[in-house]
Amino acid sequence: MREGPAFYGERPAFLRELALTPAMQRLADVGMNCGCEYTRFKRFRRLRPYSRLEHSLGAARIVWHFTGDRIQSAATLFHDIAAPTFSHSVDFLRGDALRQEATESGTAELIRNSEEIGQILRRLDIPVEQVLDYHCYPIADNDSPRLSADRLEYTLGNLYKFRLRSTTVLRLYYQQLCVGQNEDGEQELSFRDTASAIDFGFDALHCSKIYVSDEDRYAMQMLSELLGRALERGTLTERDLMGTEPELIRKLLADPVGAGEWKRFRSLKQMLREEERAPAELRRVIPAKKRCIDPFVLDKGRLSDICAPFAQALEEFIAQDQSQWLCAE
Repeated sequence: MREGPAFYGERPAFLRELALTPAMQRLADVGMNCGCEYTRFKRFRRLRPYSRLEHSLGAARIVWHFTGDRIQSAATLFHDIAAPTFSHSVDFLRGDALRQEATESGTAELIRNSEEIGQILRRLDIPVEQVLDYHCYPIADNDSPRLSADRLEYTLGNLYKFRLRSTTVLRLYYQQLCVGQNEDGEQELSFRDTASAIDFGFDALHCSKIYVSDEDRYAMQMLSELLGRALERGTLTERDLMGTEPELIRKLLADPVGAGEWKRFRSLKQMLREEERAPAELRRVIPAKKRCIDPFVLDKGRLSDICAPFAQALEEFIAQDQSQWLCAE
């Protein structure tokens, strides 16, 4: 079971025990990159495996490292327990591409309905009500573009999984972090050193651009439409979306129509720029959520306030136009 890099700190036994419950183990077969990794687009071909379980454990370990609080750590571990197969591609299916929060529904119910989780929480004397919503713990989660354990983990994780940075660089970022008080007097993971914050800020922005790249948005949209058609035909059910990706793919492949559509999705390899080569029926305009991080530097302020080049780059990213049509083959 992948638990994130060693530099995240201690791997407490209670987190590992909770992660071994069936409700959490399902996430070992739900990917972080929303199905894009099944395509042949160049940026995804060499992508290292990265599951929702690995991310959840990593984020929980980060919270434990900085707070030593079992309740906050357990709540963070459970934050993706309701993630469906192909993760946020199902948000696209639900018409929630701009907020990407539809897939969070059902979190509390899944935690409450897990007998195994309930038994462990009772033994640890942790009230279940206190682990249902990690949003109430600012080190675990906070409003974008602030830095939280969740955003930190998937940023460090993707910098490594996309082979953009070595673990040596990621470790140095981690070592420069502490729990500080931001401009609103709230706790936030903060950088001690401005230079490290600048390097991390630009690296995080690189990841942000990948998350809304043409290839990423097109793959997620086309996968969401594939899933929608399979649901309409009865090849898949809503329950299948809450299973694992290997199980769902096997069901698609057992259906001649689904098998053909899955093969075509997997063959996507390049964006089409010339209008004459882009079939009208395959063109899409795809607005999507722009995830970003503007880290806080202790005693100095928000990075965008103290580093003009970063502020400009962040502003340009946020203003990025998503109204153009996209098509791929």
